[in-house]
Amino acid sequence: MNIIFIEPSFPYNQREFVRGLHQAGATVIGIGERPQEHLADDLKGWLSHYVQVKSVVHEPSLLRAVQQVQNRVCVDRLEATVEAHIMAAAKAREAAGIPGTSVRTAYLCRDKPAMKEALREAGIPCAQSTRANEPEDAREFAQQVGYPLIIKPPAGAGASGTWKVRDDRELEKVIWECGLADGAEVAIEEFIEGHEGYLDTLTIGGEVAHEFITHYYPNVLVAMRERWISPQMVTTNRIEAPGYREVRQMARDVIKALDIGTSATHMEWFSGPRGLKFSEIGCRPPGVGQWDVYNAANEFDLYLEWASALTHGHPHRSPSRRYAAGMIALRPTCDGHITGYSGLDAIQQGYGDCIVARHLPPVGSPTQPVEGGYMANAWIRVRHPDYDALRQIMNTIGESVTVHAA
Repeated sequence: MNIIFIEPSFPYNQREFVRGLHQAGATVIGIGERPQEHLADDLKGWLSHYVQVKSVVHEPSLLRAVQQVQNRVCVDRLEATVEAHIMAAAKAREAAGIPGTSVRTAYLCRDKPAMKEALREAGIPCAQSTRANEPEDAREFAQQVGYPLIIKPPAGAGASGTWKVRDDRELEKVIWECGLADGAEVAIEEFIEGHEGYLDTLTIGGEVAHEFITHYYPNVLVAMRERWISPQMVTTNRIEAPGYREVRQMARDVIKALDIGTSATHMEWFSGPRGLKFSEIGCRPPGVGQWDVYNAANEFDLYLEWASALTHGHPHRSPSRRYAAGMIALRPTCDGHITGYSGLDAIQQGYGDCIVARHLPPVGSPTQPVEGGYMANAWIRVRHPDYDALRQIMNTIGESVTVHAA
């Protein structure tokens, strides 16, 4: 099977998808922005051919590169795993007659107002939302729904460019900050009170083959605004527990409503006083190296599972569910440069067997803003057979380890 993979070298973990495809027996052709001579040697070995383009999101350039490959071989699949690449890949796929995620599905998984409108029609419980093209749209929605509200880009990923608005004064301020006053388009939603998490799947022909449930502690907007917090993402190994039945069914209903076929998915949800509410979904893997967490928890290779789904139409093996696993982000004490770490020796001594990976930037490294995300600075990945014990370990790490900066 001949599979085109978009942007195989950046971000770094993109190479793992290529490795998985190669290991599954696919012939992999890369299309990316880096010159071929700058690719790592092992990545070059996994690729049968490589086409450089100026931009993988410039749709005419990407389509020309795809057609160039089609002049050489029959292309069976064209895959992209980065959110920003999904729509360009879908348009090239459709124009070139290659099977895979449609433009409609890609659009509905990118554009949040359209996504929620489609899912409300399918009976999925969602926050009230609208698309705003001018300030008056935002003011009218606030009058109808009330505060607090969430304002964010229609096709953004993560918490980047997201505001929580509590009253009219804050709304007027954010109207300027988000660019709405200058003609930018934004998505506006009612704020949903409750605990936040996500359910990721590997879906084959519209049927869930693998699924994983992860909790945010605390919710993302809080985590991305407060330096003193060491935020956690913790994946349960109790996925068969009765309390997860509703969110697992929601994921299946969403996948069906959006006509997602063979793809990774990343669905975020809220659970609170008003019950379970859908937040958003992407037809791509999660970020922040989360598949590596799933691999550590389940003693298997999810990149190979994904590749097997594409290449052979079925998964390679089942997850063990032996461990709960998670990642904790460790924020520097201030912006500047890292001057040292404290508490690491005690954590290593007490929980070294549970630590599966860590990233500790060297002393002298510049710090990154809190808003940069969970992996912007130091982080540690941990696993344990018991979810509650894992939570205690991760809390201890957050309370004990300090990243000093000046």
